Amino acid sequence: MSISGWIVMSISIGSVTTLFIWCLWKVLTTRGETEHMHGFEIDPKDLD
Repeated sequence: MSISGWIVMSISIGSVTTLFIWCLWKVLTTRGETEHMHGFEIDPKDLD
C-alpha cells in the first residue's frame, strides 16, 4: 500500500475510534438523563 493509502486509513480509523470513545464518554458520564427519557406506555385494554 502506498503512503497516501496509509494516511487515509489512519485518519479513517482514528476518526471512527475517536467518535466511538466520545459517544461512550457521553453515555457514561452524563448524569440525570433518566428524567429526560421519553417513551410510551402500552395500555392493553383487554386486560381490564
